[in-house]
Amino acid sequence: MYRFLLTPRWWGINVFVVLAIPFCVFMGSWQLGKFEERVDTHQEAKRAPAPGERDVAPLAELLPVDTETSGRPATATGVYGKQFRVPDREVDGRRGDYVLTLLKTDAGRTLPVVRGWVPGDEPTPAAPSGEVTVTGALQASENAGTNGVHTAGGLPAGQLGMISAASLVNLVPDDVYDAWITLTEADGDMVAVPAAVAEGSGLDMKAFQNLGYTGEWFVFAAFVLFMWFRLVRREVEASRDRALGLEPEPV
Repeated sequence: MYRFLLTPRWWGINVFVVLAIPFCVFMGSWQLGKFEERVDTHQEAKRAPAPGERDVAPLAELLPVDTETSGRPATATGVYGKQFRVPDREVDGRRGDYVLTLLKTDAGRTLPVVRGWVPGDEPTPAAPSGEVTVTGALQASENAGTNGVHTAGGLPAGQLGMISAASLVNLVPDDVYDAWITLTEADGDMVAVPAAVAEGSGLDMKAFQNLGYTGEWFVFAAFVLFMWFRLVRREVEASRDRALGLEPEPV
């Protein structure tokens, strides 16, 4: 009765099912693993000391920025140079601008430093002159479309849409760090900018997307198996009908 499973048509169906189900299970398990990684990083972040309680380390020791070093207090020494405004940033529920000043470090590279936040209608505070040592939370370069960051078109001179080496590469002659820091204590009357959560960590929307994709892949695997059994059952019923003369033999 089940000899039809050995026909060329059913060989193709069987091979598809044998390949599709493991693939769906693998993809579902991978998405579940990504969700569990985010849960682990969220738990680690909750157990980790507050940024102000962590030991300050030289900038070079914390690079490149990852989920472990993001938000860590870093220190660097150099001389302030060009300044920019990063508009449409929210701090304490208010919209305004970040004051971004480029620090030419002793290593000869340029480090973007957010010295603080000011309302959009206030002037840019002057940067300290001479050699300075700054301490602040280390942050990874921003990417367009992530964490609410966007690049506004047609910004006036002296403004940046996002803080990244890519946005500064044509504005400064020096090599720019693929990272930036926000000062622990803002200069002057500016408001300190809190460190952002590292991208790809924590229980954010992307984490629950991974969990949703997990369910989808397992549903796909179950659907493939269900359809295979349904096709087999229909073929068996058709074979019985033909045996009873209720259905003509296939041409």
